[in-house]
Amino acid sequence: MLFYGYATGVFSSRKIEKATYENIPFRFIAGGLHPDHDTTFLDEIQGQFVKTLLIAQEAGVLNLGNISLDGSKIHADASKSQAVSYKRLIELEVQLKAEVHELFTIGEQSDQGELQLPDDLVIADEVAIRQERLVNLAQAKKVLEERAQERYEAEKIEHEAKLRERKEKASQNGRKPKGPEPKPPEPGPNDKDQYNFTDPDSRIMKNSTNTGVDQHYNVQVANDQKSLLIVAHALSNHPNDKQEAIPTLSAISPEIGKPEAAAMDNGYFSQTNIHACEELGIESFIATGREPHHLDWHTFFREQPEPPTEDASPKVKLAYKLQTEIGQAIYRLRKSTVEPVIGIIKEILGFRQFSLRGLWAATGEWCLVCLAFNLKRMHILWIEQGLY
Repeated sequence: MLFYGYATGVFSSRKIEKATYENIPFRFIAGGLHPDHDTTFLDEIQGQFVKTLLIAQEAGVLNLGNISLDGSKIHADASKSQAVSYKRLIELEVQLKAEVHELFTIGEQSDQGELQLPDDLVIADEVAIRQERLVNLAQAKKVLEERAQERYEAEKIEHEAKLRERKEKASQNGRKPKGPEPKPPEPGPNDKDQYNFTDPDSRIMKNSTNTGVDQHYNVQVANDQKSLLIVAHALSNHPNDKQEAIPTLSAISPEIGKPEAAAMDNGYFSQTNIHACEELGIESFIATGREPHHLDWHTFFREQPEPPTEDASPKVKLAYKLQTEIGQAIYRLRKSTVEPVIGIIKEILGFRQFSLRGLWAATGEWCLVCLAFNLKRMHILWIEQGLY
């Protein structure tokens, strides 16, 4: 019933429960029963996701070969108005501590008979309210500092990789590379780092459709280039895709096999991801720079570049691989395979916001969405191959 609900764009558990009374397909699937809307099966859904792919393989509509990866932002079940920035958090801490101190002073004056308190003012209650807020702010502060340290470690690795690349270019060309040296990352939270009290696991991220920001999760999809079936999925609260390639590729079940090659856009490019693909035995085709919107017609008559030397950097080797006929053929399919899949999930299924809160629950719901997409896609593939 959950699969049917998500495959037909009914994501609310309350609406699904209501449909078992009013909607004939839901009534048929439920067999006259009316499961409570609080009933969830997040732990079992991942196993069902893999079983669906195994059924697709047995039916001959999935033969894992080359895959495409892409990510998108999906709105969390949280509001920006329930978030606090690190700078504002520090200001609130100072303000609340001052108010607590002032309330204690007023209480002492009242006890000594120097001040008459209003009848509706209870000092102990007012102090308790502010102390509770201070505890919540302290928890938010701790989380933001831990996130900042995690970000600093990742940025430090990326900074060191950029310095190595500049050094390699300098040794190859015999001169200092153009442009200033990359600035080292700074530790500690930024003033604009935010914590959301409704769904603390979600993060403020740039919207996919406009220049604004909102509370989102970063969802990932890996799909087979031939069948368009989703073979792996992942979810995180990282604002960009650089750290998402390894979790998504690692999520491909060994039961369905190992892809031969993976195509990814420039957002995934890093030496870490290149090495990870090598260790997984997957040929990587990751864009080393932004793709131009309009190619010059001379590009199509350009001669094939010379193969790089053995001591060339991973970036140079990857750039060459992408210019070969095989590389272009595999990477060209990325836009027409994985991007339409995400578009169908958002526009056709209408999934644009999570119903569940927290990283674990949102990951389970995203798995359910991907499974629902696969069921609809398998239906089409079976019709095309005359399996019905």
